[in-house]
Parts: sequence; structure tokens; C-alpha cells
Amino acid sequence: MTTLVNNIAKITLSTPFAVGDVNVYLVKGDALTLVDAGPLTDTAWLQLTEQLSLLGYTPHDIEQIVLTHHHPDHAGLLDRFSSSIKIFGHNYNKFWLHRDDYFHEVYDRFFLQLSIESGLPKEYLQAIHTFKSPLKFMGDRKLDHEIREGDTIPGMEDWTVIETLGHAQSHLSFYRERDGVLIAGDHILANISPNPLIEPPFEGDRERSKPLLQYNASLKKLLDIPISLAYTGHGDNIEDVHGLIPRRLGKQDERARGVLEMVKGNRLTVFDICKTLFPSVYRKELGLTLSETIGQLDYLESLRYIKKEMHDGIYHYFA
Repeated sequence: MTTLVNNIAKITLSTPFAVGDVNVYLVKGDALTLVDAGPLTDTAWLQLTEQLSLLGYTPHDIEQIVLTHHHPDHAGLLDRFSSSIKIFGHNYNKFWLHRDDYFHEVYDRFFLQLSIESGLPKEYLQAIHTFKSPLKFMGDRKLDHEIREGDTIPGMEDWTVIETLGHAQSHLSFYRERDGVLIAGDHILANISPNPLIEPPFEGDRERSKPLLQYNASLKKLLDIPISLAYTGHGDNIEDVHGLIPRRLGKQDERARGVLEMVKGNRLTVFDICKTLFPSVYRKELGLTLSETIGQLDYLESLRYIKKEMHDGIYHYFA
């Protein structure tokens, strides 16, 4: 049953996504805060309302919402809350929460160029529009307050913001020093490794981010923080965060070395490698599988195990 433990209550909501249920958190402090908000579905809203009721609250009692990141399963229900409720999050959220013509122009141009450089055949380019299909579970709501590394949030003065980029370019985690509790969002999960997703640079940056490298750095950052318990965005809480991190990093390195073996003696495109890595799902989950593939190649390139050259607008990787 939903209960408050040390002024935190985990609320679990259904999602329409393969990842399954999402966890959002009610934090009782000087302000009644909801960390993340679930997907924009009637089912999730009903579940949220029912579980808040078990705690003695209604959605109208929520005073502010703080986002770990902008993905629809975490930020979709913002529209259902009163406009008087303030939304806090990383600056990058603003492009995704309130998607104007600029957002769509940058997004479409970025992924078309990325897909061409990755060697996608022309018949696959028409699938790029499906990359945005999860956004139908996202409302349209502006970010009210930007927060960043080291900040404290009004009404949550016990908590410090930690920037944990990688899974998303907006990802933040929240740490309470007095008892070592971390609200980790999707940065670290108990049973699966989050997919670091490639996203467009909206601030005029010419270079795309390298989310897997960011993610690894953000994981290592947690090793320097005394964490007693992590509340996660999906699945179970994590009690041994420092024990889990080396296993996650080791597994990722193992996957990358499998990619290295594919590249040795060949000159392959991202699409060539993606098809080999994900033969049964790459067509259905093209955006996710391309992100995973490019992430592994970025990792190997950072270690100088592989190189890439562009020919006729397409990158080819070799060792």
C-alpha cells in the first residue's frame, strides 16, 4: 500500500510503453512536491488520484512538480494539474514540454541528417516520423523554473540537485544528505540498464551529444556520494548503488567489445551494425536501436579502438 516513509511515498503508475510501470514520488516538505508525473493517459491519472487519496491528498494539494527528465512516462501528466502549480526541471526540458515549430524543425532536421550519416536506406527514412510517436503521451506545458547541479529547490531544501545526463539530456537526480537517499529517476535502475538516447541539440550546438559517454560519467559520479538508498523511475529501490554501478559499467563494456569484434576487418555503417545487433527488433524500434548502436560506437571511438571516415555523406567504421 502507498505510504509515506521518511516523508517520501512511491506511487506506481501504468504506462503504454514497453518499459512497464513508472514510479513517481510524493515528497512532503515545506511544499508538497511531486517528483515526476507519469504518462498522459486516463488510467495513469486515475491511479495517481487514487494513490494520493490513500495518503490523504488530492492532485489539488500538490504545490509543485519537479522533473527528473522530460520523457513522456515521467512528464506526460503535467497538463492535468492546475496552472498555478510550478514546474521545476533542467533547462533542456523546455524544448520538449512545450513543442513549438522550432522544436519540430530542429528535431526533424537532426534525425534526418543522423539517419543519412548512419547509412539508412532511403526506404527507411520515412520511418523517422515514428521517432516522435511517444510524444502523444506528453502534454503541452511550459517549464517554470530551471534547476541545475548543486541547486536546492524551494520547498525541498533538504535535497540537492545532481546533474546525471545520459539517459536524457535533461536528466537530474535529487539527493538528501542527512540520510543518503537518492531519487534517481531513470539514471540507475535495479533490473535493467537504461538506454542512453540520442537527442537533438536545441541550443545551437553544432555537435550532437554522446549520451553513452555522458551516462558512464554520470554513473561514476555517484560513486563519490554516500548513497544509502535509491528510489528509481522503474522497478525496485536499490540499496547497494555502489555495488551495482561497476556491474553496469562492466556489462556495457562487454557489449561494446562485441561490437568491436564485428568491426574488425570490416568497414561498416551504423545501420549495418544495428541490423546485426538487433535483428528481430530494429525495424520496429529503429530510433532506440540506432541510439544504442551509436552509443557503443562512440564508446569504442573514445577509447581509440575504432575510427570512422565519411564517404558520400555516410560514416563507415573500421578498426
